[in-house]
Amino acid sequence: MNTDDVLDVFKQAGALLEGHFILSSGRRSPVFLQKAFVFKNPVLTAQLCAALADKIKDTLDVMPDIIVAPAMGGVIPGYEMARQLGMESIFVEREDGEFTLRRGFTLEIGQKVLMMEDIISTGLSSRECITAINATGAKVIAGACLFDRSGGKADIGVPLISLASRVFPSYDKDELPPNLVAMPAIKPGSRGLK
Repeated sequence: MNTDDVLDVFKQAGALLEGHFILSSGRRSPVFLQKAFVFKNPVLTAQLCAALADKIKDTLDVMPDIIVAPAMGGVIPGYEMARQLGMESIFVEREDGEFTLRRGFTLEIGQKVLMMEDIISTGLSSRECITAINATGAKVIAGACLFDRSGGKADIGVPLISLASRVFPSYDKDELPPNLVAMPAIKPGSRGLK
């Protein structure tokens, strides 16, 4: 499955949106991948995660013991990736602004972790997730995502395996092109919600 195939799945789900969007990084873009529209369909989610699971198996020399995903966006693909790879999935969530394991989830010292994201733009959430995992003594051996909006430029501190990768335009809010200035901005993501 290549990037165009993945975008076709997003289109099929009505998840490839055009307009003026505020990304979780704070940057603005005329394109938003509303993965929640994909994740509400278990067949499409399984299709994407199965293709990524194959890529992970082909890429990694050592397989992880467990999947850890950042809440909220990584929970569903993290669970489905764990199902595809035959292992457990847990997630970190924010407490006082920092990612942490909650709900009785634990990791063992030295446990090999695959950090699973939905979509990466700048890699900030991934780096924060990895920091929380590393604080437990577990070892993140790689990160994975369904879509890399950075085109391979996001540095998450470990190897990143993405199913699809494409750079969509994004802008600082003070450097918007006229067509975006003319549209109201929408923040469809979950970062910053109370």
